Amino acid sequence: MKMLCRLMAVVFLLPATLPCVAQDDAPPLNIVWLVVEDMSPWLPCYGDDTVPTPNLDRLAAEGVRYTNAFATSPVCAPARSSIITSMFATRIGSMQMRNNSPSPAALQADPDAYKDIPGYEAVPPAFVRCFPEHLRAAGYYCTNNSKQDYQFRCPVGVWDASSGQAHWRDRGEGQPFFAVFNHGGTHESKAFPNARRRPEVVATEDVPIPPFYPDTPAVRDALARTYNNIAAMDVWVGQRLQELEDAGLLDTTIVMFYSDHGVGLPRGKRSCYDTGTRVPLIVRYPDGQDAGTTDDTVVSFVDFGPTVLSLAGIEPDDRLDGTPFLGDFAYERGDDRAGHAFSHADRFDAVYDRVRSVSDGRYRYVRNYITDQPYLIANAYRERIPMTADLYALREPGAQTTPEQWQMAATLRPEEEFYDTLQDPWEVRNLIDDPAHAERITALRATLDTWIEDTGDLGFVLPETVLVREHLWPPDGEQPTTARPEVDYEILRQGPSGMFYRFTITCSTEGASIAYRLGTSRREMGPWQVYSGGPVSTPANMRFLEVNAHRIGYKPSEHGTLLGGE
Repeated sequence: MKMLCRLMAVVFLLPATLPCVAQDDAPPLNIVWLVVEDMSPWLPCYGDDTVPTPNLDRLAAEGVRYTNAFATSPVCAPARSSIITSMFATRIGSMQMRNNSPSPAALQADPDAYKDIPGYEAVPPAFVRCFPEHLRAAGYYCTNNSKQDYQFRCPVGVWDASSGQAHWRDRGEGQPFFAVFNHGGTHESKAFPNARRRPEVVATEDVPIPPFYPDTPAVRDALARTYNNIAAMDVWVGQRLQELEDAGLLDTTIVMFYSDHGVGLPRGKRSCYDTGTRVPLIVRYPDGQDAGTTDDTVVSFVDFGPTVLSLAGIEPDDRLDGTPFLGDFAYERGDDRAGHAFSHADRFDAVYDRVRSVSDGRYRYVRNYITDQPYLIANAYRERIPMTADLYALREPGAQTTPEQWQMAATLRPEEEFYDTLQDPWEVRNLIDDPAHAERITALRATLDTWIEDTGDLGFVLPETVLVREHLWPPDGEQPTTARPEVDYEILRQGPSGMFYRFTITCSTEGASIAYRLGTSRREMGPWQVYSGGPVSTPANMRFLEVNAHRIGYKPSEHGTLLGGE
């Protein structure tokens, strides 16, 4: 007996062309990301010996240390949106920090802070997926432990598990895995007065002080806490490596270590300089490939997802902003950015900034679009770090400052800045009017203009109500809902152990991710699986099919349950 049924459920139509998986007889490698928050390369392996980090020293000795890795934004949520989608935040509307979650600190300081700022989600082009979805479709077990913060609600099929308990240990036997572990112990908030103090590895009197900071007790305390948090973080890195080693997996796993942007102290986080955007990046291969070397290739957060896909033998979509720098498809299409890393600074909580910057690894060009405000704009969250008051004091009339502190003392900004980070690593000598660099400045200025035009930079669409109404959720600014999917199924046969079905799912919403799960009853449902198109056959006795469809930035379609045989 054959029965065909069509029911409506929640689903998105996958692209007509799925990523190409390279054919290779070798088993796929596992990939682990060790991600830390708010940390510049203030590490011994990068030349800063303030605190010891033996586990990262080992990782660098056994891997490749990248010297020109850059965040796309000097703050976490926009940067993470670019990592997970492989698209620039200014292209997909995720550049404002945060676009869908008001800051409690800002509201506490001013209950009306967000009265003219709408809540919304970024909306990437229809072909864009959160890249782990492609890994799952190829058979990888994907876990996130546990920060998302993508500026949009994550489709349910992106991760096998995303929580504080998510771990590669829970994969199926022999299943390759992609696992993200996030460490928040270096976050900006860990320098707040009420934050737990880590063991003292460096004393306040021994910390190095960047030249743009005044030498005050509060500055020294914040720096000491930052470095002590880095030392504690290194212990965490060692624990994650030991887990792989104990399981006999270190020799079949690629390990990538990086930070989600620069240091969480003022003039680091939220600033488009190296202190805000240059990050550590170490890649360890299981076979000792290039162990102990450095790589000065300019890489950006938009490249990280395509690189993981390439390492897994999956060809990334060439419409993505990112370019894989490792794996089977490394630079196969060429680097459209030609060795440049771009960054942006926009609204931070409820206060607007607008900066665009480009670096070629050595030279940085900065353009300030809002010049009638200080460099350190008011930010209630950052002001919980006591040293912030000492920096504000540098703007007071009669304050004693050094030439290197001009940015902290300024109440206005120049339209343009230019720095040679080799000769001036703290970027305190603005060379924008230096004739010796005129040609180089002209070239970087043109490069930045081209990037802004190419991405259709949505940071310039203000107020944000217009951004939402005309660009993200046209025509009325109301969030669209993913269309309900159609599920076709047939009964294949009935055996002693139960009924066997085969089903397909389609949806009229372009750009939807489709996930499904099966169960023996409504209360006994299995995990979410990625639907990659084509028919799926069920195991015996799976009488219920639940489907979820979700285009990024839209409301997911409500879950539909297909009751087999009823």
